[in-house]
Amino acid sequence: MVERMSPTIRTLGELRASGWVSRPVKEEIRENAVARMTKGEPLVAGVMGYEDTVVPQLENAILAGHDIVFLGERGQAKTRIIRSLTGLLDEWMPIIEGSEINDDPYHPVSRFARDLVNQKGDATPIAWVHRDARFGEKLATPDTSIADLIGEVDPIKVAEGRYLSDELTLHYGLVPRTNRGIFAINELPDLSERIQVGLLNVLEERDIQVRGYKVRLPLDVMLVASANPEDYTNRGRIITPLKDRFGSQIRTHYPLDVTTEMAIMRQEARDPDVGNVATTIPDFMDEIVAEMSQTARQHNNVNQRSGVSVRLTVSNREVMVASAMRRALRAGESQVVPRISDLDALVASSSGKIEFEGIDEHREGAVFEAILAAAVLAVFKRRVTSPATRDIVAAFEDGLTAATGHDVASNDLVAQAAAIPAFSGVVDLLVGAGASAAERASAVEFVLEGLHLAKRLNKDSTGTAGGVYRSRTGR
Repeated sequence: MVERMSPTIRTLGELRASGWVSRPVKEEIRENAVARMTKGEPLVAGVMGYEDTVVPQLENAILAGHDIVFLGERGQAKTRIIRSLTGLLDEWMPIIEGSEINDDPYHPVSRFARDLVNQKGDATPIAWVHRDARFGEKLATPDTSIADLIGEVDPIKVAEGRYLSDELTLHYGLVPRTNRGIFAINELPDLSERIQVGLLNVLEERDIQVRGYKVRLPLDVMLVASANPEDYTNRGRIITPLKDRFGSQIRTHYPLDVTTEMAIMRQEARDPDVGNVATTIPDFMDEIVAEMSQTARQHNNVNQRSGVSVRLTVSNREVMVASAMRRALRAGESQVVPRISDLDALVASSSGKIEFEGIDEHREGAVFEAILAAAVLAVFKRRVTSPATRDIVAAFEDGLTAATGHDVASNDLVAQAAAIPAFSGVVDLLVGAGASAAERASAVEFVLEGLHLAKRLNKDSTGTAGGVYRSRTGR
């Protein structure tokens, strides 16, 4: 195979002499995908949790040369996968210079390009297009028109003296302008049915028609779309003939386990950067945020058809860290470490991302608290063994109490825990023996809240996003 040229060739004659070979876009994508697969490289970057489910289907579709529709709820990386497909295109592609639809120098299809090649022959000027410019995208909306996607007669060109029947009067839409590239339609069911009909020829016959003109433009486009399953009934549907023309339909999903959810969250979340304040996030706090989303996806009062997006996990993590930073700045501490008391801030980042059903609106807060409590308890049971906490509970039964919250400094919280020798071993297991006071304070709050949720300690809530923990025996 001839190696692809860098963008230094400037005429059609030079291009022919170089040995450059024209390929259909799907063949180009397939060959580059095969090269990646042979090297063991991932087909798409930055997408986790799909290695054994979605990616094999995607590889099959690309190898088969199919147009693809991704079907899944919100926040399942459909758009990211689609956009990453541009990485499977050649870095540079030659076109007839001045072409609006990326005409292949060897096989021009537009009137402009054909006339230019006939006039100049091997002296026809060549331009180079980067792979990033070979991707077109449209968010489907009910007001999207055929002119947007396919094209329309340009009245200005008509006013300049051309005939309406002249192909040069056309103003090309998004699809022709993505010729020899990838065109994506997000939320395809939102496209009105009559507009979907206009895509039928693009997918099957690979040509377009504008206002009845018999314009033959054999486009070379890979069409990719995304859709939410609920869109089939809530806002619209994909018409049957159009669905039939997509070669592959790939179903996406949410992370199947907490570990994957945490990995995605850590990749996507952005921690605030404030001066010299250092941020440390204990693993168990990240795990709680990820577990919360996993719990919500199984809760009876959460609308599962709407879905619980991974964006919820990312937003919750960012707000948790922001709450910890606000607390640390007000307390004059130099290290930001989230605590259980910072999780109260997650109400703001979760509102609007979780849709409840079957309950009154005033009870939504209680359901959210129950989801959060279930997540904390699940992580506590995984990370803290019962024998390790027996002596801690015994100390509270002897009359000890412990206060937590935003108004309790890290050193004060650690000092309270120091009154119970058994606390030291449990905290060391969670954050390490050499952890700072802020990290140890976070572990102390986690253990106290876990014991409360496990019904081994009582908790009297306070107005500072914390509480006072005491024995359940009342002594």
